Amino acid sequence: MPARTSWIPYALIAPSVAFLGALFLVPLVQTIWLSFATADGLTLANYERMTGDLNFSLAVRNTFLLTLVVVPIQVALALAMATMVSKLEKGRDLALWILTIPLGISDLAAGLAWLALLQNTGYLNSALYALGLISGPVGWLSQETPWSLFAAIVLAEIWRATAIVLVILIAGLQLIPKEFAEAAEIFGAKPWTRFRKITLPLLKPSLQSALILRTVLAFEVFAVVYALGGRNFPVLAGEAYTWQNENQNYGVAAAYAVLIMGISLAATAVYLRVLKTRPEQLP
Repeated sequence: MPARTSWIPYALIAPSVAFLGALFLVPLVQTIWLSFATADGLTLANYERMTGDLNFSLAVRNTFLLTLVVVPIQVALALAMATMVSKLEKGRDLALWILTIPLGISDLAAGLAWLALLQNTGYLNSALYALGLISGPVGWLSQETPWSLFAAIVLAEIWRATAIVLVILIAGLQLIPKEFAEAAEIFGAKPWTRFRKITLPLLKPSLQSALILRTVLAFEVFAVVYALGGRNFPVLAGEAYTWQNENQNYGVAAAYAVLIMGISLAATAVYLRVLKTRPEQLP
């Protein structure tokens, strides 16, 4: 009987494999090929033009700076919220539903919502003017105020995407046996000690997954940045969009895409190495 049904698992995963091949692997190979393709054959001309772009170094700096600021804050906030929600006796589902509302909002919609709040005639300036704190509109999102623009993008990204990390960490906390914490409490371990010695080590696989997902998405950030700052805050994904749609140069746009993929893969490798979990450490 096992020999006759050995083909069943392969048949079950075949649609998923075909889907990934058609919608992921084929475009990936095409993008990599396009990044090297020129009129003279396969060369590095597109990458040379990309690195020589006026906004390239600024886009790299902004993308890394945004990732280094946003991701740790999101993980810390999500960890605090997940711990709080997991300790609720009543209303846990309602609290989790409220905290994950931003998951139902698209990146562009979130950016436009924060634009309505922070633009010159937005709600923030209107409120500050009504309170007599400012005498006229303040340009929070202009090129002359780069740090307030950066802070606005950070706030928008934290509000929009922290829920993704929260859901992963909530699932991880549910897998930790309560007996561990109860035993530590019996032996007199304080809450912070229980959290540091029991919860965090057992939550490492979930933290690894959350960090990988959120870091990869942070390197690809575009819609929120474009809605709030446009070209005033260049990022790698935004430059890829500009080269493809405005400059009509698909080779350089593909080179930017390959660069983002390479950075994401490198970050993933680092997380897998640093947060490596042995099987015996899993709950």
